[in-house]
Amino acid sequence: MLHSTPSRRESGSVLIIVSVIAAILLLLEAFVFRNQTKKYVAKLSTMISRTERDSLLNFPAPAIIIDAENVIVWYNRLFGRQVYNDEEAYGIDLTELINIDMDKIYGSEGDLVCINSHFYSARAVHTDSEGELSMVYFNDVTDYVELEYETRMSHKAVIIVMIDNFDELMSNIRESEKAHVVVEIEKIIEEFVENTTAVSKKISNDKFYVFMEERHLAPIIETRFKILEQARKISVGERSNLTLSIGVGRDGANLAESEKFAKQALEMCLGRGGDQAAVKEDGEFKFFGGISSAPDKSNKTRIRMVAKALIELICNHDKVIIMGHRFGDLDSVGSATGFCCAIKNMVRETYVVVDPEQNLSKTLIDYINEKESERYYITPQEGLELLDDNTLLVVTDTHNPALVESKEILERAKNVVVIDHHRRMVNGIEPTIMSFLEPNASSACELVTALIEYFGEDSNISVHVAEALLAGIMLDTKNFVMKTGVSTFEAAAFLKKKGADTVAVKKLFANSIETYQQKSALINSAHIYKKCAIAFTEEQFSNIRIAASQAADELMGITGVNASFVLYETNGTVNISARSLGAFNVQIVMEALGGGGHLTMAATQLNTDMDSAQRRLKEAIDEYIENNRSQNK
Repeated sequence: MLHSTPSRRESGSVLIIVSVIAAILLLLEAFVFRNQTKKYVAKLSTMISRTERDSLLNFPAPAIIIDAENVIVWYNRLFGRQVYNDEEAYGIDLTELINIDMDKIYGSEGDLVCINSHFYSARAVHTDSEGELSMVYFNDVTDYVELEYETRMSHKAVIIVMIDNFDELMSNIRESEKAHVVVEIEKIIEEFVENTTAVSKKISNDKFYVFMEERHLAPIIETRFKILEQARKISVGERSNLTLSIGVGRDGANLAESEKFAKQALEMCLGRGGDQAAVKEDGEFKFFGGISSAPDKSNKTRIRMVAKALIELICNHDKVIIMGHRFGDLDSVGSATGFCCAIKNMVRETYVVVDPEQNLSKTLIDYINEKESERYYITPQEGLELLDDNTLLVVTDTHNPALVESKEILERAKNVVVIDHHRRMVNGIEPTIMSFLEPNASSACELVTALIEYFGEDSNISVHVAEALLAGIMLDTKNFVMKTGVSTFEAAAFLKKKGADTVAVKKLFANSIETYQQKSALINSAHIYKKCAIAFTEEQFSNIRIAASQAADELMGITGVNASFVLYETNGTVNISARSLGAFNVQIVMEALGGGGHLTMAATQLNTDMDSAQRRLKEAIDEYIENNRSQNK
């Protein structure tokens, strides 16, 4: 018991000494190794920074760093070799060095830029949180761009070339002349595909198919189809010249779809009178040519078939509503009146929808109301109330849905027939159960008269309605001077047989003294611009539309004038009435301004002021003259 106490004390001392030594060793270890770790991390950081710097400097794509002002503050070796190797690029604004969109390059797709005949996809990222510095790198995509370009240039388009009225042209010439014409036609087709990889195939005497790569088609479109002008130089007989209609299907997914587009484009050309080319791409039509008048063509077989189909449609409906265009003139209201009278024995209820105040045919309407015992005219509101599922709507003298007398009736009607003589427009009235569009006709009244001849015994028109139809023909032909063919005189002769009195018709054109004075004032305001007479007025009066139309007609009597344009304002809109004698296609000029019409008579409306309207009109005239310089020398 006496020896155990000192032993315990020694053990405790040993434990204390061991613990102190361990603590000292731990402190030494932590201090020494921590310093070594810091040194190691610092060494690695230096190595990584050097690696990053060397990596950027030797990055396998051109790269730069720009500041907030787009000034280059650093660039790698590849940028200096491939992009800007003239001198140092430091301090140069990137937008001055390269045509680049700085907004796009920060997006996910970047911006495609061309530098030294190479294409790069340029992208940028901010290198700091404040956005002071950004790195822009350029990925070389030249191979992909060139491949895409070659694919696009080798895309096959389908072109259908058709000779306008071939059978009629060839029917009255000698066999030797026929052979000459055929040779000339095939020659210009061969010249058309010469020096290209295109293939042409003659489908029939009047139709050719051409399969052409985009690389060769693009220059042809750019030069506005010179083949049209070459064709006009081919004489057929003594007074006729050859014209072509060309439909181009350009961006179809395959040849079958491109052929479908080409057929649609060709149909548009034929519906606009021929002598032009139409290209369908991206769902839109572009037109070239169309500067000459369509040859006179009388297709009695087609008229007879249309008349028969119309009778069946009329007999299958309880009501028929006929309407023309807004501010209806003698052709619009006259054709609707003639059609209404002709079918009154076939259908229970039939009326003409016309605004009693907003029209240019009050004299005609009053004349029919006075002379006829039956009611012909109803207002647009009455037409809406009459409309039901078994009502047939017939639209005459327009196929533009924006110009009809009542848009509400057109929108609600389920069965629509269109009878029009204007050249086909792209966005016409759709859908229809029948369309009778004949741009070769002088007027809608001529078309209606031709149909009435084939309506049969159940159809008949009174003397006064015959005079209304004759008035419409005389209006649009300028008393049988403009756009007058054999069928025009045949229609006039038919109406004379029905008892139409030309003296009574002449009275329908009578104007008040105020309208005559307004017309004279408009003519006095005219000035000549590049052989075009331009007149305008900022005054507004009740018969401004009649005065403007008649002023445009009379301005064509000035020596050296190829076209006339009269501008006037109504309800904040500038209206333009255009006329020509055929040497200048006013339809193309008006289409450029959003309107349309005929080669010799067209119009448009512009939502702008008078000064701007005159400027835009002159720009459209300049463009037309530039594109058809050979025809307007």
